[in-house]
Amino acid sequence: MTGRRNPEEITEAYYVGLMGGAGYRKKDLRKPVIAVVNSWTDVNPGHKPLFDLARNVKEGIWAGGGTPGEFNVPAPCDGIAQGAGMHYILPQRDLIAASIEAMVEAHGFDGMVMLASCDKIIPGMLMAAARLNLPTIFITAGTMIPYSEGGREFVACDVKEAIGKRSSNSIDQDTFERWTGRFCASGGVCSMFGTANTMGTFLEATGAAPFGSATMLFCDAEKVRQARDVGERAVDLVREGLSFSRIMSPEALNNGIKYVSAAGGSTNAVLHLLALAKVLGLPLDLGRFDEIQASVPVVAKFKPSSDKNMSDYHRAGGVLGLLSTIRPHLDGSVPLAMGGTLKDALDSFRMSVDPEVIHPLYDPLHPAGCFSILSGNLAPRGAVVKKSGVDPKMHHHRGPAVVFNSEEEVKEYLLNKKVEPGCVLVVRYEGPKGGPGMRELSIPAAMLVGMGLHTTVAMVTDGRFSGATRGPCVGHVAPEAWAGGPLALVQDGDIIEIDLEKNSLTLEVSEADLEERRTLLKRPDRKVGGVLAAYRKGVGCASQGALWLFRDDEEE
Repeated sequence: MTGRRNPEEITEAYYVGLMGGAGYRKKDLRKPVIAVVNSWTDVNPGHKPLFDLARNVKEGIWAGGGTPGEFNVPAPCDGIAQGAGMHYILPQRDLIAASIEAMVEAHGFDGMVMLASCDKIIPGMLMAAARLNLPTIFITAGTMIPYSEGGREFVACDVKEAIGKRSSNSIDQDTFERWTGRFCASGGVCSMFGTANTMGTFLEATGAAPFGSATMLFCDAEKVRQARDVGERAVDLVREGLSFSRIMSPEALNNGIKYVSAAGGSTNAVLHLLALAKVLGLPLDLGRFDEIQASVPVVAKFKPSSDKNMSDYHRAGGVLGLLSTIRPHLDGSVPLAMGGTLKDALDSFRMSVDPEVIHPLYDPLHPAGCFSILSGNLAPRGAVVKKSGVDPKMHHHRGPAVVFNSEEEVKEYLLNKKVEPGCVLVVRYEGPKGGPGMRELSIPAAMLVGMGLHTTVAMVTDGRFSGATRGPCVGHVAPEAWAGGPLALVQDGDIIEIDLEKNSLTLEVSEADLEERRTLLKRPDRKVGGVLAAYRKGVGCASQGALWLFRDDEEE
């Protein structure tokens, strides 16, 4: 079988010769040539296992009658990049997608296996798969081993909350040092329902990855067998001509959004799925996203919104267990990359679902979705909060603003000043353009929790929050302050009202006063160069997924 490149054509002699220099035989090039797109790196625990896993995938491709060709893409760790490095994280989502598109098109691969685990890498690979529309299947590394101490299990997000505990002297320095050194106990994806596992399990829920891929431990022997199965199946996908758009159909995307909501997923999923839909050419805006996510109840919550981690989820039934629970809300006709349909998988699912971890539909944790998509005069184009991670007493909050122009300013304030209960911390100029890079403010948010302030103090920003964030943290405020959004006009002492039941975000200042303030508006001096300058110039609004390299020419 020949693929997109025919080694028998005389004009392909250069291709055949150069691939020969890399060790490939001519008869290898007559088979489906599968790109093994690997985001392995030594400096990200979620991606470190992918070095060995890629070998297993390639074994499966060879066994299936295909020819593997591996190349790598960047894989930054959001946790490591906290602070100044976070400016570069969201831009890499689009850079990863663009680099895959360029490499696959340049070499003419016939299909793809995507090896990815973490926050921006899975979305970047999804965008590339949507853009290329080749037969594609994903596999993730699996999860990190939780750390046990004193009868409790701790994971990566507990480190961030420990910063707040240490800052408020709730724990001593020895405990802080011990926790810092042990909570990330192995390679694999952090065992919490942050953005990494939200997106990894989204792959399963939409049929783009095998079930169990994201929730099993990275060191489980089943992961090796699964990788070989994925490699073999990738060859079959090419032979069947099953393009990615047939897997990631509108119906599958709807299923995925419902899954993310029912599982209490990350607010970053809103940003990434809006971007994915845009690249797929599917109509999806914040309003429609809200309708879909609010149509299902929340039946599970995991760290940091509960004490359950990913291993608990896996033992309780995993993604298939949750999908079987919300089955009445799903379209079972969608095909799965591993073969068959979602209905087939659910019909054959025999595992007993633990109702203490995955609640039945008649006893949900929340009745109508895990997110609140807010709007109002402070967010004319929308804002996002993880409602399921907010204490009910903070579903309505009204208080005076304390204004900061950067993450560094609010962190310094939390460390060194008295934070008054009832206030609203406003962190602006952290949006896609203003940051630039739409940094996540996960450490300030976790510090609030660690200091015990998450039931009295809210935070509002045009930046993002981590999937590992809990508490009354409103992000993605659009338009952002750098683009002249109302957040730029807020002054210390202004009253802000947040209502998660009415989905409103209101600045209690008259329009006349706001217009007067607008005449005096001046951006902070924040010059950048290189990639960040290009990003600031080209990135779109958060309400449309903050697309950069994949924006339409006509997009504002």
